[in-house]
Amino acid sequence: EGCFAMTPIPFLDLQAINATLREPLLAAMTRVLDRGWYIQGEALADFEAAFAAYCEAPHCIGAANGMDALELILRAADIGPGDEVIVPANTFIATWLAVSKVGALPVGVEPDPLTHNIDPNRVEAAITPRTKAIFAVHLYGQPADMDALADIARRHGLRLFEDAAQAHGARYKGRAVGSLSDAAGFSFYPGKNLGALGDGGAVVTHDAALARRVRCLGNYGSEQKYHHLEAGLNSRLDELQAALLRVKLDVLPDWNAHRQARAQDYLTGLADCPQLTLPVVPDWAQPVWHLFVVTTPQRDALAAALKAEGIGALIHYPIPPHRQAAYQSLHLPAGTFPIAERLADHVLSLPIGPLLSADQARTVVGVVRHFFAG
Repeated sequence: EGCFAMTPIPFLDLQAINATLREPLLAAMTRVLDRGWYIQGEALADFEAAFAAYCEAPHCIGAANGMDALELILRAADIGPGDEVIVPANTFIATWLAVSKVGALPVGVEPDPLTHNIDPNRVEAAITPRTKAIFAVHLYGQPADMDALADIARRHGLRLFEDAAQAHGARYKGRAVGSLSDAAGFSFYPGKNLGALGDGGAVVTHDAALARRVRCLGNYGSEQKYHHLEAGLNSRLDELQAALLRVKLDVLPDWNAHRQARAQDYLTGLADCPQLTLPVVPDWAQPVWHLFVVTTPQRDALAAALKAEGIGALIHYPIPPHRQAAYQSLHLPAGTFPIAERLADHVLSLPIGPLLSADQARTVVGVVRHFFAG
């Protein structure tokens, strides 16, 4: 016991990550301070243009947070009461909540047990005359199978959207996530691959009309000051966060490459562990490993063993949306989505991030292997 004891390995050390960019971040903050313009100014325009280009799409509109970005997409697409939107049964609840916020009904579909992303083979069975859209989630930073979903959406006349909150920089068949559908919502929550120093989000789209409406809706339904075309929200990415994100966007490719290298260390080092299922990456996917999620029936014991060695491991997500108190009114009892429920009981996220060293990854591998050998 304690044979792996060393400096604790945090799940993600945001303080240390941001410290690597201390001077450029402070310089960006100072520029905003000195300019004296704090909402919808130069810094936002600069970041929106850069992030749109990064996502290989013509339009980016900042929002206050990732969930607002999803809601703005749905509102701009005229989805509301009486409509249904297909969502993964296995995701963070924000995807479901955005659908509920516009008055529509989230309709869950089980994940592929190998990738944990929505299973296209199960989507058509969930489509009804009220279905208006499919919201794919690129869970853990791994792209969903967008061509298969696009084919279904096309045949049924549905909109297709991406929840790309965890997937900044991921690629699908060589194409950038965020450019694979009618519109994509991103989150810049501090722990994301591209994270602000506070909340933030954005909508990315090829659709100029949708982009214009999203921008209007997020600004009180206004395109011209004091003229309000519809009942919108106040959901804007502020100048300070935009300036900080612009600094981080320049290093994001390197940070993602670092995550990919550590993920490969895990995939190689843990390849033959009994009772441990590793992430499966289709050959068309280039994930950015926002999370590195393993599954095992011994999840809680493994988490305890890692904690005992000073290693931070977390559970994403212990309770599926349909089992939350927030969705009791849908009357979806235990067993409704058995794959999603089993994953919730078995998933464990190992430490990963832009500063996790190869030595630290080896230590994590050693503790996990020791646990299963024991």
